[in-house]
Parts: sequence; C-alpha cells; structure tokens
Amino acid sequence: MTSLTDLREVVDVVVGVDTHVLTHSAAAVAAHTGGVLGEVTVEATAEGYAQLIEFADSHGMLRAWAIEGTGGHGAGLARHLEQHEEVVVELDRPERARRRNGAKSDPLDAIRAAREAVARSRLGTPRAAGDRQALSVLLAARRSAVEAGTDAQRQVFSLVIAAPEPLRARFRSQKLPEMLTTAAALRVHTSWDGETVATVTVLRSLARRAHALADEAAAHEKAILAIVRSWRPDLLDQPGIGPIVAATVLCAWSHPGRIHSEAAFAMLAGVAPIPANSGQVTTRHRLNRHGDRQLNRALHTIVLSRIRYDDRTRDYVARRTSEGKTRREIKRCLKRYIARDLYHLLERGPIVA
Repeated sequence: MTSLTDLREVVDVVVGVDTHVLTHSAAAVAAHTGGVLGEVTVEATAEGYAQLIEFADSHGMLRAWAIEGTGGHGAGLARHLEQHEEVVVELDRPERARRRNGAKSDPLDAIRAAREAVARSRLGTPRAAGDRQALSVLLAARRSAVEAGTDAQRQVFSLVIAAPEPLRARFRSQKLPEMLTTAAALRVHTSWDGETVATVTVLRSLARRAHALADEAAAHEKAILAIVRSWRPDLLDQPGIGPIVAATVLCAWSHPGRIHSEAAFAMLAGVAPIPANSGQVTTRHRLNRHGDRQLNRALHTIVLSRIRYDDRTRDYVARRTSEGKTRREIKRCLKRYIARDLYHLLERGPIVA
C-alpha cells in the first residue's frame, strides 16, 4: 500500500474513522467520487469493531480504512482489522481540511479522514505490534522512571541545601549519589524539633524513591536490550548505538516498507533541512523542528558519541570546521547522514551468517 500513488486504483470505498476513548465514528466514502455512502457510531469494544466491519460490508468489499490514532485511541480497532486482513491507512497527524463555518463533529471528522486518505500521494500503514510495541511500552515506562527519579534527586539536593545545620552537616562535601545513600539511611530522633523531623522524613522518602526508580529503569533497560538483541542485533554493532537508542529507532521505523525512502525517514526524524528560498536566493534552508522528537534525540545521541569516540567522525568534523562550518551546522549534517545510513541498514535487514 505504501508504494501506491492513488488509493482509488485499488479500492471502491474508503471507511474513515474518528477514534475516541469510548466511541468510534465511521463514514463510508466512495473512493472515486468522494460521496458519503453511510455513517455510524459504535462503542470502542470488540462488539463495536464487529459492527464496523458489518457496516463496511454493506458498502463494498474492495475497501480501505483510514483511521486517526492507530497507536492511541484507535489501537484496538487497528488490531481487530489486522486480524481480519483489512487494509488500514494511518492518519496520526491528518492534514485538516478547512471547516466550513467552523463545523465540527465526529461524523464530519470521519468523512474528512476518508477523503484525506484518498487525496494523499503517500499512504502510511500502522506501526507493527509484537516486539515493536513491546519496546514502545518499555521505553515509555523507563522514560517515566528516569524522569521521576531525576525529580526526586533534585528535591533531595534542594532539601539538603535548606536543611537545619546539624542535619546539613551530615551531607557536607558529598556528591549527589552519596547524598542519596546518606538520606536513605536517616533515622528520626525524638529530641529533634518538628522542622528537622519533617525534613529527615521527606529526605529519606525521596532518596528511597530515587533508588527504587533507578532499579526500575535498569530493569526496563535490561528487558529492552533482550528484545533488541533478538530482533535487530546488528544495530548494536553500529558506533554510538546502545539499547535505548536502538529501541527508539526501531519504534519509529517499525517494519520494512512502512517508510518509503531515506528522505522520508529523515523527515520523520526532523533532520531533513526545509527549503526556505525566496526570489534569487536558492541556498537557504530552515531548521526542521517537526517529526518524531524522540528519534531526533536518539540521532543526536549517536552524533555526540561518534564525535567523541569515532575517528572517521572526528576527521569529518575537522574537515568541515576548516571549511567554515559551525559546530551546530556540522552536527545537523551528521544527523542527516546517520539517518540515511540507518534507514538503509534497517530496510536491508540483518545479515544472516
């Protein structure tokens, strides 16, 4: 489906679906004319999904589904349709048509989704389930644990700064890891005043929380590494790529054929320069701030690692610096080149010995 330039070449009907937590609204639209053939709203349950298929059957067998949010509210429906071998087009970030007189409703959004799928020159398919979805879940859980743990560490540091002097003296000259260990072992004494007792209690709670979250993040990273090694161990052989970066790249890429070119992968990562030419100026580009920011961050991590440890990358940086490029410009170039190499590596697949 991703290689097609016109959805009307293969289907007669496009079923657009506007997804929500409790209900899904669908509209069947004729692929050749854009006319609305029917509308329905069902509950977001297995029974509701079955009703949607019955609704689609009544309007034609050669059909495709255009669903908003296949990785969120529409995930259950997308899985159900995949099990029934239906053709699904992903519309995670639809190009919204102008609403006449501000008109908006779930059925109207479903109609717009169907017509937009017909109009698009490139069709996106939903991200794969299985290992990709497992990595996505683990990455989200690890990221949450790391962020919460970092917040707890900052709070410990701030409380130590403002703590009463007898308590603060215990932490003097200690680095943050030592502070956490000391705080986690604090005990309350009955002779202390109320302020000191409250500070000790909170410090101990925050320090233990930080340790627990660090252990949780490490467990998630271990599970991520196991999946990456079983799925695409070749990524870990690339300089600057560890389990977290590899998992982030795999979650964005998903499966062969989903992203039609290296330029599209660079655009997804937000590392494709955007032309900003006007008049006689033809060499101006604008920084791309769109795309998957987690993937962009992963590419940035690879660049920083290679600049520090990879000889080829250091030679490239030296050459471009002598040509007058700034450090920031060089990093942007490297991110674009790395996106190209990763795309071809992922599409080619691991080499079986």
